[in-house]
Formats: sequence, structure tokens, C-alpha cells
Amino acid sequence: MFAPLVRRDWLEKGQLYLRGLLLDGRRKSMQPMAERLGVDHQRLQQFMTSSTWPVAGVRDRLAWRAVAGVRPEVWVVDDTGFPKDGTASPGVARQYSGTLGKVGNCQIGVSVHAASDTASCPLSWRLFLPQSWDGPEAAARRAACRIPDSEHHRPKRQLALEMLDELAATGLRPAALVADTGYGANADFRHGLEDRGLAYVLQAKGEMTAHGEDAEPHQPAYSGLAPRPLVRLAKAR
Repeated sequence: MFAPLVRRDWLEKGQLYLRGLLLDGRRKSMQPMAERLGVDHQRLQQFMTSSTWPVAGVRDRLAWRAVAGVRPEVWVVDDTGFPKDGTASPGVARQYSGTLGKVGNCQIGVSVHAASDTASCPLSWRLFLPQSWDGPEAAARRAACRIPDSEHHRPKRQLALEMLDELAATGLRPAALVADTGYGANADFRHGLEDRGLAYVLQAKGEMTAHGEDAEPHQPAYSGLAPRPLVRLAKAR
């Protein structure tokens, strides 16, 4: 898994961290894992938070291994909430979380999963940064979390498309992609999938309408006695 890491200390710490994740025990944070491994938790903490080991190669190997194991019928684009008590974690804010089923204090992670009838596994993740984490008022929090100046708020659909592009660059493409209405109701996301030649099945809202390609906008005449009518689409003549 960590074969792309060229330095011996990176490789040793990476293997330790992976063993810690695989050992029995519900909590997978640094200190509980270090206790089960019999090592100082600072070794794992430094490796994950401040070491400069290259992530991309390891992530690519994980994705290929996941696809080989799951043998996916579809890829799933979704986002998950991680409830938090404080305000210091990167990207934390009061926002809607499907995990909570309501608005709450949480982080949101956008993911692309490989899925079959019997298994699923994430191929890539992105941390969603709300708009409250942009601007001068967020400078101190960003610095404390070591968020690069190049990282700012981007819509979840954009994060998903970026991950699909990165996976495609490694030779991985889905047979079909599925997502709920949070993505399916967004025309920019649908167009992004079409531009990339990806087949998809997306959930849509009940009030959405569909029109033929030859439909043209038409503004009904206003009588002056009621609210102005909305623009309608009609088949071109």
C-alpha cells in the first residue's frame, strides 16, 4: 500500500498506521491505536499531520485495490457529515448533515465510492470548506488548521468532478455513476458528467421538468391583474 513512499521512515510509519486501523478496537484515533500497537502516539501523529510524504501515489494504489476487490457495478457520489463539538476542526460549521438528519455543528466530506450489491469502498474524499472559512475573519482558524492559501470554498459538485478527473487520470472510470438529488438536481453537475462522457443515473426532485432540445423560452403576456407569469418553455415552431 505504501510502496510509492521512498523514505524508510515514511514507509515504517505508514505501515504502523495501517496496522493500527486494521487491529481490533472501535476507536481509530491516534492515541488508542498507538496503545494497541505499543508505540508512542506522537510517531503516528507526526506522520499524519506534519510529515511531507506524497499522498497521491498511495491514494491511487488504494483506489485501484478497492476497485479490484469490490468489482463495482456503479460509482456513488455522496457527502457525509462528521459531528463536532467545537469550532477548531477544519471546515467545521453549522450546516446540514445527512448523518444527523438536520442542521448541526459538523464537517462535511464529499466522496466517490465504488459499490456493488455486496460491498462498497471509498475511492477518494474531499473536505468541504463552507464559505465561512473564507475571508479575513477566518484567517486565524485557517492558519491554525494549516489550510493552504490555495484552498477555498468550492461547491460539493465541483469537488466531486475534480475527484472523477483525478481517478480518470489513473485509468479508472465508472461503468455508471449514481447520486442523490443534492447532485442530480444541479444542472452544472449533470453537464459536467456529460462533458466527461460518463453514464449516470441521478435522483431528481419531483418538481423538476424536462423539455426537448428544441424548446425555446416564451414569456406570456402580462394582463396587469395578477403576478407576472413565469417564463415558459415551448416547442419551437
